[in-house]
Amino acid sequence: MVFSSITFLLVFLPLITALYYLPSVFLRRKLLNDGKVHGLIKYQNTVLCLGSLFFYAWGEPVNIILMLVSILFNYAAGIDMSRYEKKSARRRVIFSLAVVFNLAMLGFFKYSGFIAQNVCALSGLKNNFFEPALPIGISFYTFQILSYITDVYKDEVKCQKSIIDFALYISMFPQLIAGPIVQYSTINGQLTEREESFRRASKGVYLFVIGLAKKVFLANTAGSVYADYIAVGFDKLSSLGAWSAIIFYAFQIYFDFSGYSDMARGLGLIFGFNLPENFNYPYTSKSVTEFWRKWHITLSSWFRDYVYIPLSGSRCSTPRHIFNLFAVWFLTGLWHGASWNFVLWGLYYFLLLVAEKYVFKNILKKIPNLLRHILTLILVLFGWAIFSCTELSQLALFTKCLFGLNGASDSNSLYLLYSNLTIMLTMAVFSTNLFDLKEKNRRLKGWVKYIIMLALLLLSLVYLVGNSFNPFLYFRF
Repeated sequence: MVFSSITFLLVFLPLITALYYLPSVFLRRKLLNDGKVHGLIKYQNTVLCLGSLFFYAWGEPVNIILMLVSILFNYAAGIDMSRYEKKSARRRVIFSLAVVFNLAMLGFFKYSGFIAQNVCALSGLKNNFFEPALPIGISFYTFQILSYITDVYKDEVKCQKSIIDFALYISMFPQLIAGPIVQYSTINGQLTEREESFRRASKGVYLFVIGLAKKVFLANTAGSVYADYIAVGFDKLSSLGAWSAIIFYAFQIYFDFSGYSDMARGLGLIFGFNLPENFNYPYTSKSVTEFWRKWHITLSSWFRDYVYIPLSGSRCSTPRHIFNLFAVWFLTGLWHGASWNFVLWGLYYFLLLVAEKYVFKNILKKIPNLLRHILTLILVLFGWAIFSCTELSQLALFTKCLFGLNGASDSNSLYLLYSNLTIMLTMAVFSTNLFDLKEKNRRLKGWVKYIIMLALLLLSLVYLVGNSFNPFLYFRF
């Protein structure tokens, strides 16, 4: 089940919202007077937890078993660690076993086929390995589990003694499938005490609708145009066609993922949770460093807190700092998928960041902002070319196209560009904060905001009923 589906919008979401809020509507004042509001929070957490497990099981009923095993194991590990002193050997052993268990689960389901394929290719053996299906969202919820286990081990948070609250942290449906990655310390307090109000919920609905509109109108349109370009074939695309295609792919992945993140944050607000921002107009960046401060912010924060800083961060010698960057970006690439193109993509950004920090640092400061912005966009676009080609042979052909080895232009690419130029310019504008409806809605009168919200929702529903092209790119990560 995805957020941009009729089943979710017209059945699941209204039903779980009703179950969540109905007791609050009729009993909240009485419970407050009786001092039993904590019981209401328990009820709401139970509803959200069971609803989230149902949401996940809807598309993958078998893999719900894997999630439940992960929840039970890590809940027990957290409880067990809390019984021992911070520096005790038993605590370290439990922590190590928990980390190995979680990484082994992720490794088996996500990387075992990739490893077997490469081992067989190097050894000349026949690959008879049965590759397991990748559970949706496993990379996201595994990182959230590791966040919890690490923070409990380091005594930065107390272990969660409520199995329902812990299961809700892992499985909460707004951010379960594709993030944002929520660190336990960020949401711990909200599991037992959070603000619920009509104002907050209406803000959540508005944010959700904005994200839905970005997804169905912008991301899906960009994806459709990208598919039209790629249909020509990697061996036939001209340079104009290749660059136009990758521009539309860049728009697709941005509006797809940022739209999902907006919907997740909006749903969080509806239920009283404040989930972290995940995007901040990354295509307006004037450096690769700035781009990664604005793109998939929660993933960057996770690697910073749990890999980069423990390795000593930047407070070390230059060779060690470069190694730390290498480790982070190798793992970032590998996290995105079990394929060499993702590893290359991560290492590509490692080289760019090292170059920015150590080679061209003083030169870049002297370049006008506009040129720095253009250069950053070109580098990011080439990065998306690496990201989009899961086969290295495809990447080689696509790179040739980008550099004009199949010709500078062709009639088909010119036609597609001419036909979709208005769409491209519109997406470029909405990639900036010139028309930031999320922020500027504060200045809008209430009735204007609700009219915009209702119009976008109705148009989105009409679009979804009449169109079958509705992928979510980050579901496979």
